[in-house]
Amino acid sequence: MITGDGAKSELPLIRQKVKLLETKVNFKDSVIFNLNKKVINFESMLSTQSDQLQLSKELSDRLQSDLKKQKVKTKLTTGAGILVAAGILLLAK
Repeated sequence: MITGDGAKSELPLIRQKVKLLETKVNFKDSVIFNLNKKVINFESMLSTQSDQLQLSKELSDRLQSDLKKQKVKTKLTTGAGILVAAGILLLAK
C-alpha cells in the first residue's frame, strides 16, 4: 500500500518532467530548424557573391580589351592626322 501511494505521488512529477523534456526537444528542434535556414541563406549568399565576382572579372577583362583597342585606334588616328598635316605642308610649299 505504501509503495502504491508513493508511485501515485511520483506520477505527477514524472508527467511534469516528461512535459518539460518535450518542451526542450521542441525548442531544440526550432533552434536546429532556424540554424539550417541560416546555413542555406549563407550558402545562397556565397553563391551569389561568387557569381557577382565572376561577372565583375568578365566585365573587367572586356573593358581592358576594349581599352587596348581604343588606344590602337587613337594612335592610328593621330598618326594619320600627322601624315595628313605633313602632306598639306608639303603641298603648300
